[in-house]
Amino acid sequence: MDEKDKKDEKTFDEKSLDGKNLDKKSFGFEKVTSKQKRSLVDNIFSDVSAKYDLMNDLMSLGVHRLWKNEFCKMIPNLDSKIIDVAGGTGDISLRIKENAKNQNKDPHIVVCDINPDMLEVCRARAIDNNILTNFDILTCDAEKLPFPDNSFDYYTIAFGIRNMISIEKTLAEAYRVLKPTGKFLCLEFSKVQNDVVRPLYDFYSFKLIPSIGQSIANNKDAYKYLAESIRMFPDQEDFKTMIQKSGFSDVNYKNLSFGIAAIHYGFKN
Repeated sequence: MDEKDKKDEKTFDEKSLDGKNLDKKSFGFEKVTSKQKRSLVDNIFSDVSAKYDLMNDLMSLGVHRLWKNEFCKMIPNLDSKIIDVAGGTGDISLRIKENAKNQNKDPHIVVCDINPDMLEVCRARAIDNNILTNFDILTCDAEKLPFPDNSFDYYTIAFGIRNMISIEKTLAEAYRVLKPTGKFLCLEFSKVQNDVVRPLYDFYSFKLIPSIGQSIANNKDAYKYLAESIRMFPDQEDFKTMIQKSGFSDVNYKNLSFGIAAIHYGFKN
């Protein structure tokens, strides 16, 4: 082989480095770089933060509240230390606090999100609800949590993991910061299991929800992304496998509303 042939011959990895497909992530049905996805997702949540909770009520006809109540019931020990990742406007963390208050308990909750605009809504809601102790709000990346190993009894993430750059890195961090026997809990949109409901849900997701988003939040594209990102997320069994591969044991899930959403859970060994 002469020098010219040697120069022309490249490994698969070297060719990938020259191309545009090395760092491609799903942003809905589009393929973008990690940097682009982070920016696009961040912009979406900044744009809709003020109307985020209202839109959740309108889009789900209030059903998301039932899902979240069911999710929070899966935290039996309310005298514990909890990290709520992608905690956004505080819907999960404030529910947990309210549940604990009713039992005369006060868990230490750390609410994390990469978007400061969403966390500002959380902070205002916490003040309005007089939740001022054992409630920390922190802007940080779910893939690089600034906490030592074995820090928390529970890790919760609701409707956030499908927006991550790397689901695998997010799960690895969840495993790292949980204490031994700590519980991982994830509420996320999933794959509808009912053949009758599925086409109706698809029509509602792709045709009606973006229109509602335009009318209420003045952002049709954000809710078009919502519908697309749900379809790109792994189904129940595939996501269960991902959680298991991250090291969690006793992994399982519970479908909600025919599988429109699902609660996934597992334990750190």
